[in-house]
Amino acid sequence: MDKEQEEQRDDVDSQGDEDEDSEETQDEDEGQDNVDNQGDEEEEEEEEEHDEDKGQDTNITTHSICWLHGPAGAGKSAIMQTLSRQLQAAGHLGGAFFFRRHHPTCGNAKALFTTLAYQLALNNQDLKPLISENVQIDPSIVAREMKVQLHKLIIEPCQSLTNSRPAIFLLDGLDECQDEHTHQKILRLIGNAVAQCPTRIRVLVASRPETHIRETMEESSFNGLINPIKIHQSFHDVWTYLRDEFERIHSEHRDTMASVPRPWPTPEILLNLVEKSSGYFVYASTVIKFVDDPYFRPTERLEIVQNLKPTQDDVPFEALDKLYHQILSGVRPQFHSRLLNILQCVAYGHRLGPANIDYILGLQSGDTKLILRGLHSVLEVPPDGWISFHHASFLDFLEAPERSLSFHLGVKNHMRVAQAVLTAASQESIPRSESPSFWFEPSHPWVTPFLACCITSVPPSPELVPFIQRINPGFIWMDSPMEYVVINGKLSQAVTSILTWLKAIDPPPETLIQRWNTY
Repeated sequence: MDKEQEEQRDDVDSQGDEDEDSEETQDEDEGQDNVDNQGDEEEEEEEEEHDEDKGQDTNITTHSICWLHGPAGAGKSAIMQTLSRQLQAAGHLGGAFFFRRHHPTCGNAKALFTTLAYQLALNNQDLKPLISENVQIDPSIVAREMKVQLHKLIIEPCQSLTNSRPAIFLLDGLDECQDEHTHQKILRLIGNAVAQCPTRIRVLVASRPETHIRETMEESSFNGLINPIKIHQSFHDVWTYLRDEFERIHSEHRDTMASVPRPWPTPEILLNLVEKSSGYFVYASTVIKFVDDPYFRPTERLEIVQNLKPTQDDVPFEALDKLYHQILSGVRPQFHSRLLNILQCVAYGHRLGPANIDYILGLQSGDTKLILRGLHSVLEVPPDGWISFHHASFLDFLEAPERSLSFHLGVKNHMRVAQAVLTAASQESIPRSESPSFWFEPSHPWVTPFLACCITSVPPSPELVPFIQRINPGFIWMDSPMEYVVINGKLSQAVTSILTWLKAIDPPPETLIQRWNTY
């Protein structure tokens, strides 16, 4: 048993060195110093400002479970590694487990509580004899159910703690472990453990904001136990990180950068990269790793990142692409076609909610939410409101065929969505009583710009003409707010773009052009 636990301990201890193979941490190592500082600041700020609307006391010391969540690449693992080191140095760490997808030990829930118990015995000399005694009484404990392992190896020993200092356990990347059922089982076991030892056990769980994890933590049994902390965007931190890293690269690549004036890159390029990052380190650290290659000129590598001089052999965002592929592959293959249509609707950027997209694409009510259920690490899917991308880099990925491959949002996908939108917009296909709120109601003039965007996103083609013919332009203009038409001119611009598109068809549909030109 000791040998097996030693191996598990070694696996966990080595994770910090092997993180570059993990989709979460591979993009954070370069920004560790920034994130190290951010960890303490984020923990304090999030407790005060960003509690998750449950009306609970946001003081972390009053909760037995803390849930650190954020999208893929937000810096969760880097923060957890920093906390693990700090707690270990201060003598407060009970144990830490860093899940890793498909890893034989670190991706297996069966190793979780035995590994944590082994670390607890090493970290707390008062508990070591109690844990060892339970193992000696029942050596088969390492093969027992997780519930039994947790109770015998962690809960019972911790109940005997007499000092005021609780044992703190860290679980990083819960969503990387096996399946949804296992995630929920682990959370419920943890909830039961802290309920039995409310002053003796503290647990910090880090994961992506997956729906099933959130729903489990919202169960009544967790009331008063959980303090959720969301990692928010930090454009300033990313800007500082990029500025400092580019300065380091300029200094270290002396031979190739001697003739390049400072500041490099220009403030405009730096700002563009910050905007692409969406305030998260996943994109920024990937850029730095690519540009910092010692066998290439940094200026040329940066041009590749900006898509100025891409070559077949250079893949600047290989790690990022693998991360996005892994996330998208979580959707069942039979739903991929519908997924691409949904993503295309979101990509147009016209503030569509799940109900709107269901209606546009002819899906059953609730289908959009179900299909996107496992993609909350790259998409913002609020209960009410519109769907949006967490990262600007995710849309770049979807629109680049050499990167997204089967998930590419190409011309065929544009055409399918355009046909669906035009069908939904055609006057004879809209029963007003059945259409979702604010979808194609005349009082919402963004409808026409959205139609124009869908139509003009594909090359001029007679294939869409029959669909456009079914639309009554008068319906679109009817009752539109005059100040919107006059001041913003968005409706006029949209119709002009549709007319320009129609005139580019060979041969142009003259009757249809005349009809739209009237308006």
